[in-house]
Amino acid sequence: VQLQASGGGLVQAGDSLTLSCAASGRTFSSYTMGWFRQAPGKEREFVAAIRWNHGVPVYRDSVKGRFTISLDNARNTAYLHMSSLNAEDTAVYYCAIGLAGGTTTNAYNYWGQGTEVTVSS
Repeated sequence: VQLQASGGGLVQAGDSLTLSCAASGRTFSSYTMGWFRQAPGKEREFVAAIRWNHGVPVYRDSVKGRFTISLDNARNTAYLHMSSLNAEDTAVYYCAIGLAGGTTTNAYNYWGQGTEVTVSS
């Protein structure tokens, strides 16, 4: 299984950005796709997740209403659309896939390499 995350960059506070995660290597219909982030000096934290097959998205409280996770089944690609970005969203963002899913890192079996998002205030 390979996950390729992309789309990070330097943006200003209030801007929007969409991250992509292309998955390959197997069928993911029974898996959950998650996005996590890790700010400098902090632990990796859950951002959003959705089950690949008709899942209901789940978000951490601080991104609800601003971030949207979505899937393109035909392209085996997940997206994280982020709007109203602020400095606290600055982090390296990772996509991950796991059978168990959930909000903890140990629920995910495969991880992408991360894409960096920097929000200037």
